[in-house]
Amino acid sequence: MTDRTTQGSGEIKTFPFPTNLSVCGVGMQVESMEPGRPWHADAPLERVHRVDFHVVMLFRGGPVRHMIDFAEYEASAGDLLWIRPGQVHRFSRPAGYRGTVLTMQPGFLPRATVEATGLYRYDQPPLLRPDANQLAALEHSLAQLEREYVDTTTLPLSLHTAVLRHSLTAFLLRLAHLTAISAKTALEQTDTTFSRFRDAVEEGFATNHSVSAYADALGYSRRTLVRAVGAATGNTPKGFIDKRVVLEAKRLLAHTDMPIGRIGASVGFPDAANFSKFFHQHTGTTPLAFRGELR
Repeated sequence: MTDRTTQGSGEIKTFPFPTNLSVCGVGMQVESMEPGRPWHADAPLERVHRVDFHVVMLFRGGPVRHMIDFAEYEASAGDLLWIRPGQVHRFSRPAGYRGTVLTMQPGFLPRATVEATGLYRYDQPPLLRPDANQLAALEHSLAQLEREYVDTTTLPLSLHTAVLRHSLTAFLLRLAHLTAISAKTALEQTDTTFSRFRDAVEEGFATNHSVSAYADALGYSRRTLVRAVGAATGNTPKGFIDKRVVLEAKRLLAHTDMPIGRIGASVGFPDAANFSKFFHQHTGTTPLAFRGELR
């Protein structure tokens, strides 16, 4: 892959879709993750980086640990990991990855398919654990997609590409259904009070860090929020807010070359010193040192 980073050399590298490595130059690839296969090209797997395309890994071995947006996920045989464009991620022990990897370039599928399959639902969980029947259907669909991908002799390129789009859509619709089920299950297991609080924090964390302000806006007492958030996450409402603020700060430190002061201001800390103190308190390191570790 070619590094297309155009900003300063300290920025985390973003790698484009390797069209030159895909069969017939189409906007997708299906590859084995077995050792010796060039499925990852030149990406620095054990360093934090980004790609500007989708990556779906179906595991047939493991476990392996994979960092996505600063959260660690452990995937084993039968699990899937879905990494969306722009997400910061890092592999661990690349030689331990076994299974099949699907990569696809933004723009390869029509808008209607993109919306139907939720390709850019960044709020959905990246780690999926299908049951036996779901897994069998996904494996069959992916195997069919792989057969179509490597069959370059029976159809002209235009029809070959069209068939690939249809086969890819079929696989992604199954994957989207699994994602929706996983999200629904998580929602059903979460108290409505917490759901409303979580949504309010997601909308307002950049400017509002006050538990009382959220409680007042939602019409709950602080005690009600403490019970709901504790039952759902094991955390306090303040801890939940702070965790979201820290995640956003980490993303900005990793993704951009914004000055530390501007990053602090964008997550609700007009004073850079207060932001640095807050960040150190929650991470054990300074914003500058955190950025330096990634580069």
